Amino acid sequence: MTKKTLGIIGGVGPLATMLLGEMIVRRTKASTDQEHMHCIIDNDTRIPDRTAYILDHTKPNPFPVMVQDAGKLVGMGVDVICIPCNTAHYFYDDLAKDTAVPILHMIRETAQKVKNLGAKKVGVLGTKGTLSTNLYQNALREQGIEPIVPDDALQDVLMEIIYEYIKAGRSISREMWQRIEDAMFAEDCDHIVLGCTELSIVNRDFALDQDSRYVDAMVTLADRAIEVCGYEHV
Repeated sequence: MTKKTLGIIGGVGPLATMLLGEMIVRRTKASTDQEHMHCIIDNDTRIPDRTAYILDHTKPNPFPVMVQDAGKLVGMGVDVICIPCNTAHYFYDDLAKDTAVPILHMIRETAQKVKNLGAKKVGVLGTKGTLSTNLYQNALREQGIEPIVPDDALQDVLMEIIYEYIKAGRSISREMWQRIEDAMFAEDCDHIVLGCTELSIVNRDFALDQDSRYVDAMVTLADRAIEVCGYEHV
């Protein structure tokens, strides 16, 4: 298979973007520099907050900047694009229409993965923006899976973790995360999807996916990008 160049529309958020780059390198089956993927990362922190716009359309619209970034990456020769932000997939259909190369859909890939795991009832952790769009809920239902989302109080705690801690460069305690985990598994979820790339930072810090009930959407995206670009993942 011909090797392809991957483009990453990043900055959404910056730390999650760099973690995806690291994931791709660490998860690619390679023994020399030259056996790794050619990857171009545009860590564009100018992109406005996606959740803010989805919840209030008077806020700055991220879409024009994302279109510019996609065009820039295509001009640099990428063959495939991915976006390490679940909420940004609200703009996926319009972005895909305006982009000359394929864009991987992290949410659909993750729904397919949990289906392959035999999931029946899946908890989804994400921003209010992501969950308000029903992107995950619809993708899971299309696979015959029942989605479970946090109640309002738990969602407020999750938003605090995402915005006041991870995006702000602060660490959370395992006890803070335990409240989220206990509440979701109390709903009889057979898996929990980490449907926000900031939560991939939590996964990295606490090795959540050593528990096979966790599915990290960004790990799924990294593995799929490796495959689509003609490499093997480990």
